[in-house]
Amino acid sequence: MKKIIVTGGSGFIGNNLVDFLIRKNFFVINLDKFTYASYNPKTSIRNKKNYKLIKTDINNKNLILKILKRYRPRAVFNLAAETHVDRSIDGPKNFIHTNINGTFNLLETLRILRKKKINPKLIHISTDEVYGDIKKSERSNENQKYKPSSPYSASKAGADHLVKSYIRTYKINAVISNCCNNFGPYQFPEKLIPKIISNIFKNKSLPIYAKGKNSREWIYVDDHCEALFRLYLKGKNGESYNVGSGINLQNIDLVKKIIKIFKTMNIKIGNKSKIKFVKDRPGHDFRYALNSNKILRELKWKPKVKFDEGLKKTVIWYLNNKNFLNRIKNKNYEKRLGLKL
Repeated sequence: MKKIIVTGGSGFIGNNLVDFLIRKNFFVINLDKFTYASYNPKTSIRNKKNYKLIKTDINNKNLILKILKRYRPRAVFNLAAETHVDRSIDGPKNFIHTNINGTFNLLETLRILRKKKINPKLIHISTDEVYGDIKKSERSNENQKYKPSSPYSASKAGADHLVKSYIRTYKINAVISNCCNNFGPYQFPEKLIPKIISNIFKNKSLPIYAKGKNSREWIYVDDHCEALFRLYLKGKNGESYNVGSGINLQNIDLVKKIIKIFKTMNIKIGNKSKIKFVKDRPGHDFRYALNSNKILRELKWKPKVKFDEGLKKTVIWYLNNKNFLNRIKNKNYEKRLGLKL
């Protein structure tokens, strides 16, 4: 059975990717540090013999080296990362530690293993935020200059540059995915969509930064997993690929769509669950948007899930999995972050 390692496989995208790969009959080794946002679902698919969970930090180079030597995976999907912009504003150190130092240690491991004829393909998962603010008439392509605005996006940009340098200098076999905003099951409720859903469940206000005009491109997480798998199969060594849906929404319109879904499903919305505009985060980028023609043209990938369909599926998943939200301590996501200067 072909083996694949997923770092950060107990995070939001990681959990969805692990399930995806298990269904594809791969033996999946999940390496996760288990921070506040990690989650290990007790599903029947995880009880199969082709899944192994190892609690570790990717900065533990010696252990990572032993694991890769033992399992000799076909690929390593690197999703281990701190991702919340507001947290990076309050405390950048963890983002540098995991996103930059962790990627460096993983690359060093791959460099050592290459000398021993062990050369798994690295699929490094990055973000559209490395490109920074995009004008309304533009969409970022893979050749666009990086202009990160937050400690989070800067740490991801730094990791991307490290990967590219190891490809050129040490001939590491790797590709980079720069994806737009994901949504779907298992997403921690500090992010906009699950926060709004959670607050409606709890009859709390629905906070939106500034006037809600900031625009983001959205993709359902299953489509991102399909794209990552396509990069494993056919992604060209040394290349970066934008992964997007082409669907942009202002935050205010997104929240209104969630409210509408609750109403069409006849789910009661409490009188306190109303839109509330709150102070904007420092350095907040106004718009992200990707040009994904490269992956559509070269790898024949395109998103399958329509935005409204994916959003309804997401609401239904949280409705049917309230235990996912109930297990989380309120202090881990309800307190406003990203205001320290």
